[in-house]
Amino acid sequence: MIGKKNVLGSNQVTQIGIVVKDIEKSSAAFAAFFGVGKPSVSITGPASETHAEFKGKPTEAKAKLTFFRFKNIVIELIEPVGSPSTWQEFLDSHGEGVHHIAFNVHDNKSKIIELEEKSVKLVQKGDYPGGMYAYLDTTDSLKVILELLGR
Repeated sequence: MIGKKNVLGSNQVTQIGIVVKDIEKSSAAFAAFFGVGKPSVSITGPASETHAEFKGKPTEAKAKLTFFRFKNIVIELIEPVGSPSTWQEFLDSHGEGVHHIAFNVHDNKSKIIELEEKSVKLVQKGDYPGGMYAYLDTTDSLKVILELLGR
Protein backbone atom coordinates (compact mmCIF):
# COMPACT_ATOMS: atom_id res chain seq x y z
CA MET A 1 0.00 0.00 0.00
CA ILE A 2 1.37 3.38 -0.97
CA GLY A 3 -0.52 5.63 1.42
CA LYS A 4 -3.22 8.27 1.71
CA LYS A 5 -1.61 10.82 -0.63
CA ASN A 6 -2.33 10.53 -4.36
CA VAL A 7 1.25 10.05 -5.48
CA LEU A 8 0.38 10.60 -9.15
CA GLY A 9 -1.21 14.01 -8.54
CA SER A 10 -4.05 12.92 -10.83
CA ASN A 11 -7.13 10.77 -10.48
CA GLN A 12 -8.15 10.87 -14.14
CA VAL A 13 -7.39 7.87 -16.30
CA THR A 14 -6.46 9.20 -19.74
CA GLN A 15 -5.80 5.96 -21.58
CA ILE A 16 -6.35 2.22 -21.54
CA GLY A 17 -3.71 0.21 -23.39
CA ILE A 18 -4.59 -3.14 -24.91
CA VAL A 19 -1.96 -5.51 -26.31
CA VAL A 20 -3.07 -7.33 -29.47
CA LYS A 21 -1.58 -9.86 -31.89
CA ASP A 22 -2.89 -8.23 -35.07
CA ILE A 23 -3.46 -4.47 -34.90
CA GLU A 24 -5.22 -4.27 -38.27
CA LYS A 25 -7.76 -6.94 -37.33
CA SER A 26 -8.28 -5.54 -33.81
CA SER A 27 -8.53 -1.95 -35.04
CA ALA A 28 -11.17 -2.97 -37.60
CA ALA A 29 -13.15 -4.76 -34.87
CA PHE A 30 -13.04 -1.72 -32.55
CA ALA A 31 -14.05 0.64 -35.37
CA ALA A 32 -16.96 -1.57 -36.41
CA PHE A 33 -18.18 -2.12 -32.85
CA PHE A 34 -18.11 1.56 -31.88
CA GLY A 35 -19.21 2.84 -35.30
CA VAL A 36 -16.17 5.07 -35.71
CA GLY A 37 -13.50 5.47 -38.35
CA LYS A 38 -10.47 3.24 -38.21
CA PRO A 39 -7.51 5.37 -37.07
CA SER A 40 -4.14 5.17 -38.76
CA VAL A 41 -1.47 2.85 -37.43
CA SER A 42 1.97 4.17 -36.55
CA ILE A 43 5.14 2.44 -35.43
CA THR A 44 7.34 3.54 -32.60
CA GLY A 45 10.67 5.05 -33.52
CA PRO A 46 14.08 3.42 -33.34
CA ALA A 47 15.92 3.10 -30.04
CA SER A 48 18.11 6.06 -31.03
CA GLU A 49 14.97 8.24 -30.82
CA THR A 50 12.95 6.50 -28.10
CA HIS A 51 15.81 5.75 -25.71
CA ALA A 52 13.70 2.80 -24.61
CA GLU A 53 14.74 0.72 -21.63
CA PHE A 54 13.15 -2.54 -20.54
CA LYS A 55 14.00 -3.77 -17.06
CA GLY A 56 16.85 -1.27 -16.90
CA LYS A 57 18.52 -2.23 -20.19
CA PRO A 58 18.39 -0.49 -23.58
CA THR A 59 16.01 -2.20 -26.00
CA GLU A 60 14.62 -1.92 -29.51
CA ALA A 61 11.13 -2.26 -27.95
CA LYS A 62 9.05 -1.40 -30.98
CA ALA A 63 5.33 -1.61 -31.48
CA LYS A 64 2.57 -0.75 -33.91
CA LEU A 65 0.13 1.68 -32.27
CA THR A 66 -3.31 3.03 -32.98
CA PHE A 67 -5.46 5.32 -30.85
CA PHE A 68 -9.24 5.49 -30.54
CA ARG A 69 -10.00 8.91 -29.08
CA PHE A 70 -13.29 9.02 -27.23
CA LYS A 71 -14.64 12.04 -25.30
CA ASN A 72 -13.45 10.82 -21.93
CA ILE A 73 -10.60 8.42 -22.70
CA VAL A 74 -8.20 7.09 -25.31
CA ILE A 75 -8.02 3.40 -26.10
CA GLU A 76 -4.59 2.46 -27.40
CA LEU A 77 -4.06 -0.78 -29.29
CA ILE A 78 -0.49 -2.08 -29.21
CA GLU A 79 1.02 -4.82 -31.39
CA PRO A 80 4.59 -5.61 -30.29
CA VAL A 81 7.04 -5.92 -33.19
CA GLY A 82 10.39 -5.64 -31.41
CA SER A 83 11.68 -7.39 -28.34
CA PRO A 84 12.30 -7.34 -25.54
CA SER A 85 9.46 -5.19 -24.26
CA THR A 86 6.74 -5.13 -21.66
CA TRP A 87 4.23 -5.52 -24.52
CA GLN A 88 5.83 -8.70 -25.86
CA GLU A 89 6.28 -10.10 -22.36
CA PHE A 90 2.58 -9.44 -21.65
CA LEU A 91 1.47 -11.04 -24.92
CA ASP A 92 3.68 -14.10 -24.31
CA SER A 93 2.50 -14.62 -20.73
CA HIS A 94 -1.13 -13.41 -20.78
CA GLY A 95 -2.20 -13.28 -24.41
CA GLU A 96 -4.16 -10.34 -25.72
CA GLY A 97 -5.79 -8.00 -23.24
CA VAL A 98 -5.62 -4.90 -21.10
CA HIS A 99 -1.97 -4.10 -20.49
CA HIS A 100 -2.12 -0.74 -18.72
CA ILE A 101 -4.05 2.26 -17.56
CA ALA A 102 -2.38 5.62 -18.11
CA PHE A 103 -2.32 8.94 -16.30
CA ASN A 104 -0.84 12.25 -17.43
CA VAL A 105 1.54 13.46 -14.73
CA HIS A 106 3.72 16.47 -14.12
CA ASP A 107 7.43 15.73 -13.70
CA ASN A 108 7.44 12.10 -14.77
CA LYS A 109 10.97 11.52 -13.51
CA SER A 110 10.22 12.57 -9.92
CA LYS A 111 7.04 10.43 -9.89
CA ILE A 112 9.08 7.41 -10.99
CA ILE A 113 11.61 8.00 -8.20
CA GLU A 114 8.85 8.49 -5.63
CA LEU A 115 7.13 5.26 -6.66
CA GLU A 116 10.37 3.28 -6.77
CA GLU A 117 11.05 4.45 -3.20
CA LYS A 118 7.71 2.81 -2.35
CA SER A 119 8.84 -0.48 -3.97
CA VAL A 120 6.93 0.04 -7.24
CA LYS A 121 9.26 -1.20 -9.97
CA LEU A 122 9.85 0.61 -13.24
CA VAL A 123 9.39 -1.94 -16.03
CA GLN A 124 9.91 0.09 -19.19
CA LYS A 125 10.41 3.70 -20.16
CA GLY A 126 11.09 5.69 -23.26
CA ASP A 127 10.58 8.91 -25.13
CA TYR A 128 7.99 9.84 -27.72
CA PRO A 129 7.56 13.12 -29.62
CA GLY A 130 6.59 15.67 -26.96
CA GLY A 131 7.17 13.59 -23.85
CA MET A 132 8.13 10.39 -22.14
CA TYR A 133 6.31 7.30 -20.92
CA ALA A 134 6.99 4.96 -18.02
CA TYR A 135 5.37 1.64 -17.18
CA LEU A 136 5.34 0.74 -13.50
CA ASP A 137 4.55 -2.72 -12.20
CA THR A 138 1.52 -2.42 -9.95
CA THR A 139 0.14 -5.81 -10.92
CA ASP A 140 0.41 -7.28 -7.41
CA SER A 141 -1.65 -4.53 -5.81
CA LEU A 142 -3.73 -3.06 -8.67
CA LYS A 143 -3.77 -6.06 -11.07
CA VAL A 144 -2.66 -3.83 -13.95
CA ILE A 145 0.43 -1.90 -15.04
CA LEU A 146 0.35 1.89 -14.60
CA GLU A 147 1.65 4.09 -17.37
CA LEU A 148 2.80 7.61 -16.59
CA LEU A 149 2.71 10.04 -19.52
CA GLY A 150 4.47 13.36 -19.25
CA ARG A 151 7.78 15.12 -19.38
